[in-house]
Amino acid sequence: SIYAFFSYLDDIVDSTPNINAKIIIKELDRLAWWEQEIEKIYCDKIDNYILKTFQNVVKRFDIPKQYFLTLIDGVRTDLIKYRYNTFDELKDYCYSVASIVGLISIEIFGYKYEETKNYAVNLGYALQLTNILRDIYTDAQRGYIYIPKEDLIKFNYTEEDILNANYNENFIELMMFETARAREFYYKARSYLRTDEKPTIIPAEIMDAIYYRLLEKIELNNYNIYSKKIKVSNIHKIMLSLKKWVSMKMFVQRFLNRNNKI
Repeated sequence: SIYAFFSYLDDIVDSTPNINAKIIIKELDRLAWWEQEIEKIYCDKIDNYILKTFQNVVKRFDIPKQYFLTLIDGVRTDLIKYRYNTFDELKDYCYSVASIVGLISIEIFGYKYEETKNYAVNLGYALQLTNILRDIYTDAQRGYIYIPKEDLIKFNYTEEDILNANYNENFIELMMFETARAREFYYKARSYLRTDEKPTIIPAEIMDAIYYRLLEKIELNNYNIYSKKIKVSNIHKIMLSLKKWVSMKMFVQRFLNRNNKI
């Protein structure tokens, strides 16, 4: 139910051309409708039968209302904002559309430690930044440039260069800077995750492994995201997922054996 909600909001942005004002206004109205429905859910005044299952999930896992409102606001930002001047601006956006998803997810997975929230927030930054780096050119074709203007200026690379798919030394240096920044958020996220929390958070750990590999593949392609769409194959995703799952099973077994000995 929660995933369907995420997908619905994501489709609003992906299917909306930013040059069509009428469609944008329509999509903004849809988001406003969702805000009203979220309020009804938490006031127990829902009158939409289809949303009853969604409401049951929200109540069962006691997910904070503000998480959903922040996510909706982040999607609204994507409908009206196409450029970011600073990384702080971009980071706020990443929090609204990615970190919040992590915070909602751990409410369902379950967690024991407060710092696990910091794990979710920083992993959200890492995953969203990796997505942005992979999709620089395709996003630009849709009218979006997420790379902060301050970074473009710093490395003497322009929006026109992106639109023209100019692959040069300036772009490589820019991408080296951006991938290093994304990697820092992966490391920071992992530092907040306690070992005994990992079995519960294994879906997020799998996402970490797949997206970190995507970041590595961008680097291995010498940052040339213009020549082809860089991706992790389905087989590789399965292998990474199984590796995480097996290692976690082994950890749990060792933990249980140790406790039995004690």
